[in-house]
Amino acid sequence: MTVSSRGHVLIIGAQRCGSTFLSAALDAHPEITMARPARPEPKVFCNAELAARGLEWYHRTWFGHARDERLLGEKSTSYLEDPEAPARAADVLGEPHVVAVLRDPVERAVSNWRFSTRHGLETRGLEEALLADLAGEQAWDPAATSVSPFAYVRRGRYVDQLAPWASTFPDTTHVVFLEELTTDPAALTGLLRDLGVDPGLASAPPVARVNESEGDRPAWSGALRGTLESYYAESNAALGAHLGRSLPW
Repeated sequence: MTVSSRGHVLIIGAQRCGSTFLSAALDAHPEITMARPARPEPKVFCNAELAARGLEWYHRTWFGHARDERLLGEKSTSYLEDPEAPARAADVLGEPHVVAVLRDPVERAVSNWRFSTRHGLETRGLEEALLADLAGEQAWDPAATSVSPFAYVRRGRYVDQLAPWASTFPDTTHVVFLEELTTDPAALTGLLRDLGVDPGLASAPPVARVNESEGDRPAWSGALRGTLESYYAESNAALGAHLGRSLPW
């Protein structure tokens, strides 16, 4: 099978939702290979100039290791937040499979804060940082990160971010949940079937958590949790309605 004849899969995020875990699970399947190097993430379709280099360049740059796999995969979690990325991906890849992996947005916000703190991007305490994000968008350095490291709360309004992808790829956009991937083998099996590969060839997913936030869980007030749950109520309901199912949180 030639590289140019293969299909593609994009793991588009969301950040701190288990996309690294899912990427490792897909890469372990003999019919799928993920882009290498995995870090830094390719983020090709967040950049108009890179996307304009075309399919041959994309394959040569990220999939020189490919053998006879059916699907070439990429994980770039900034994609979910870039409304221009779907059109660029369509121009280059045609109709790839698109996978969004999501989790409880309250838990995701805390994990995002821990990640930004560990990497020296954040110096404020958890409550101060999350409340500041609720108050409005904060300045950040695009030269340092591709998306804001401080969008702890707003990043959890998944249904808004999914809309450009679902409208561009209505038949090949898939949504899975970290809470189910880590507890129910059927969640990964179902995704593999949707991607058109043989679930029976899948390896067991990683036992250890991948790219997990480090350090002790910070203390925070029940009032803040209640504020966040109220903030997400509308978007969670809209997401459940869009997917036609209840959410696992």
